[in-house]
Amino acid sequence: MTPLDLTALLGLVRLAGHAVLDIYRNGFSVEEKSDHTPVTTADRRSSEILLEGLSRLFPDIPVICEETESAPYAARRRYKRCFVVDPLDGTKEFIRHCDEFCVLLALVEHGSPAFGAIHVPTTDTLYCGGPGLPATRRVAGGPAEPLRAVAPAPGQPPVILASRSHPDPGLTAYLARFPGCRLVRRGSALKFCALADGTAHLYPRLGPIREWDIAAGHAVLVGAGGAMTGLDGSPLRYNTAALASGPFLARSFSDGVAPPNLLFVEAS
Repeated sequence: MTPLDLTALLGLVRLAGHAVLDIYRNGFSVEEKSDHTPVTTADRRSSEILLEGLSRLFPDIPVICEETESAPYAARRRYKRCFVVDPLDGTKEFIRHCDEFCVLLALVEHGSPAFGAIHVPTTDTLYCGGPGLPATRRVAGGPAEPLRAVAPAPGQPPVILASRSHPDPGLTAYLARFPGCRLVRRGSALKFCALADGTAHLYPRLGPIREWDIAAGHAVLVGAGGAMTGLDGSPLRYNTAALASGPFLARSFSDGVAPPNLLFVEAS
């Protein structure tokens, strides 16, 4: 990864998370965007903080953000690196006063995630890491705690993660492959945090998803020793024309140590 001031970058993400928490506790308005998804006061305030801070700290790095219009692909395809930002991931959970929401920021270099940061406002927990940058967790600005993703113990069924708010029609058939597995539904990119800290093992996403929802989690997971690919094992790419990813399998282990039955699935 090209050197950056990570202390300043992480401080900015945490600042946005604190603003989100303040709005969460004190009231917010909800509107509907043109794509019929909700947006809140917190989404917009977090976006303002992140965009202003990134333009000030890293003026030469373009930003792709959920809450702002992205440059045309003809221009974006020339990006050697860019930030991919979701100012409030888990807006539906936020609106329902479920604490499973977070602020996401990733640095993408040549189409691959190089660094990711996930801030969980309700616990003031900051996850970060990336390829070659060991993943860590910090609570309330405290010391960094190393994270290590682990495969399920031999003979033990995996803990499998699924979205709390988005139905996945192919999930039932996928779960049938793992008798005795435990399914945990969790909102937002917190699923990646559970893989990175070793409390879960698999997160199959069997439908499309936007890049800003997964880029930061992808980087953190790789930094913790996990892996994430398309269902056929192909690498995921970012800053694509559609700014969307197809189905994928995120897992708490690298392919070299994976139990064979846990790897790859056929797209439905």
